[in-house]
Formats: sequence, C-alpha cells, structure tokens
Amino acid sequence: MVATALAGVLITAGALLMLLAGVGVLRFPDALTRASAATKATGLGVALILVGVAMAIGTPSAAVKIAVAIVLQFATAPLAGHVIGRAAYRSGAPLWEGTVVDDYRRFYPYEQQRQEWQRQARQARGER
Repeated sequence: MVATALAGVLITAGALLMLLAGVGVLRFPDALTRASAATKATGLGVALILVGVAMAIGTPSAAVKIAVAIVLQFATAPLAGHVIGRAAYRSGAPLWEGTVVDDYRRFYPYEQQRQEWQRQARQARGER
C-alpha cells in the first residue's frame, strides 16, 4: 500500500518535471538553453517515472530492466543534448543576447559569418 502511494508520487513528480522541461523548450531564448532543458529535466523526469513504475510492479525482473533503462537514459541524454547544441552552434543558430561567454568561438573560424547572420536577423525583426 505504501509502495503504491510512493510510486504514484514518483510518477507524478516525473511527469511534472517533464512538463516543466517542455515549457522550458518552448520558452528558453536559444537552441543551447533549449537543448539543456530537453535533456536535463526530461532525463530526471523519465528516471522518476521509471522508478515509480518499478515500485508499482514490484518484481525483481522489472526492477532490473527498469534500472538498465535508467542507466541508458542517463548515459545517452547528455550526449544527445551536446550533439544537438553543437549542431545548432555550427549551423549558425543565434545565441541569446545575454550570453556572456562563448567558448566555442575559438574552435570554429566562421565567427564573422555568424555575426552577419545575427545582424540580418536583427534587421528582419526591425531592430537597430
């Protein structure tokens, strides 16, 4: 009985975290912060849901399978977020205006092209 209630709490908490991650993907200003929201909060949300499901099922074989799924989620989600962010940066996606540090700039020589794209985007929006 207690395990079922705790399972429900974990599943609900995981679903709420995933909902917040979705809101972050919609509201964050640039591709890098959106990738961060999509990987970090969603990864923890999936893990909480899976732990809740394992508690609800209650069998050792289900727990082992779910543990493997959680490990795979934690192993692959950050990698996927990094690859998405790197691809967005290399394709010239504009950074948020509040970005202070750009560590990638020294690795990619087309910063002048990026600045030109940002200037064109500002002009299209009617700024400056």
